[in-house]
Amino acid sequence: MKKVLAFVGAVLLSSVLAQSSNPGTIVDIAAGNKDFSTLVAAVQAAGLVETLSSQGPFTVFAPTNEAFAKLPAGTVETLLKPENKATLTSILTYHVIAGKALKADKVVKRTSIKTVQGGILRIVVKDGKVMVNNAQVIATDIVASNGVIHVIDAVLLPKMK
Repeated sequence: MKKVLAFVGAVLLSSVLAQSSNPGTIVDIAAGNKDFSTLVAAVQAAGLVETLSSQGPFTVFAPTNEAFAKLPAGTVETLLKPENKATLTSILTYHVIAGKALKADKVVKRTSIKTVQGGILRIVVKDGKVMVNNAQVIATDIVASNGVIHVIDAVLLPKMK
C-alpha cells in the first residue's frame, strides 16, 4: 500500500512539474481560471480560440469577470449574440498584441502599442500603477506557451468605425 501511495504521489508531482514547464496556451490558462470565464466565453463566441491557441507569440491584456461586470447591464449578453460577432471580435482583438510576448518590464518602457485590431493602446505608469488606456494592470507576466498575459481591471473599448 505504501508503495502504491508513493507511486501515485510521484506521478502527481511529475504531472505538476510537467505542467509548470509547459504552461499551456493563452486559451488554456484562461479556461483554467474561473476569473476569466466571461473572457473565455467571449473568445469562443468570436471564434478566436484557434487563433489564440496558435504559436503566437501574443501579449494579451485580459479583463477579469469583474471587469466585464463593469460594462453597462446587458452589454456582455448582447455582444455574445452571433449577429454581434464582428463587434465582439474587434473588442477582443483590441486586447491582443501579435508577434511579441511582452513581459511587464518591456510594457512599462512603452507609451503606446498597436493591437491586432489596429488600434493603439496608451500605456502610462504613474504612482506605481500601470494603466493601459482606462484599465489598471492588476497582475503581470502570466507566461503561456504562446505568449504572456497581463490581467486588467476594465474592458478596453476601441473606437468603433
